[in-house]
Amino acid sequence: MSWLAFVGAWALRGLGSWGRSALFFVDLLAASPAALRRFGLVVSQIHAIGNRSLVIILASGMAVGFVLALQMYYALATYGAAESLGLVVNLSLVRELGPVVTALLFAGRAGTSLTAEIGLMKAGEQIAALELMAIDPRQRVLAPRFLAGAISMPLLAIMFSAIGISGAWLVAVGLIGIDPGNFWSIQQSGVDVWRDVGNGVVKSAVFGVICTAVALYQGYVTEATPEGVAYATTRTVVISSLSVLGMDFILTALMFSTR
Repeated sequence: MSWLAFVGAWALRGLGSWGRSALFFVDLLAASPAALRRFGLVVSQIHAIGNRSLVIILASGMAVGFVLALQMYYALATYGAAESLGLVVNLSLVRELGPVVTALLFAGRAGTSLTAEIGLMKAGEQIAALELMAIDPRQRVLAPRFLAGAISMPLLAIMFSAIGISGAWLVAVGLIGIDPGNFWSIQQSGVDVWRDVGNGVVKSAVFGVICTAVALYQGYVTEATPEGVAYATTRTVVISSLSVLGMDFILTALMFSTR
C-alpha cells in the first residue's frame, strides 16, 4: 500500500497548496483598494514592471510580425488568398499571439523579478519588520505590485500586437510586394474592435492577474534562503506559463465559439 500512501500524500499537498494560494489571492484582492489610495506606489511599480519589460516586448513583437507575415504568405499564396495576409496577421496577433506571447515573456522577465524581490525581502526579514510595526505587507508591498502587473500586461500586449502588425507590413509591402492599401483596408473591414481587439485585451488582463499573483505568491511563501529564492523563481516561470496556456484555451473557447 506504499504507492497508495504516496499518492494520497501528494494529493493532500497539492490541495493544501491550492487552498493557500487561493486564500493568498483573496487577500490580495482585499488589499487592492487600500493600495489604490496610495496610487504613487502603483505608478512606481508600473514603471519597474512594465517599462523595463518594454524592450523585450517590442523586439519580440517585431520578430513575430516578420516571421508571421512570411509564413502566412506562403500558406495563403498556395490557395490564391495572398490578399488576405493583413487580416490573418492582425487576427492572429490581437486574438492569440499578442496576449499569450506577451504573458510568457512577462512571466520570464517581470515575474521572476517580482519573485526574487519578495523572496529577498523575506530573507532579509523586511517582511517580518513590517509586520512588527503593524504594517500589513499585503497592502504596502504586495498589492501595489499586483495592481501594477494587472495594468501593465494589457498595455504591453497592445504594444506587442501593434509592433507585430507594423513588422508584418514591412515584410508584406517591402519584401513580398503586396499592395499597402489592400493590406490595411482588409483589416479595417475584417477586424471587429470589440470582439477581436477587445477580447484580446481581456485575455491579456486575465493573464496579467495570473502571472503577477503567481509571482508574488511564490516569493511570499519561499524559504528564506538563496536556494529557496532560486527555486521559487523557477516555479514562477513554470506555473505561470502553464496557467496562461490552460487559461488561454478556456478563454478562447468562451469568446470565439459562437462566432
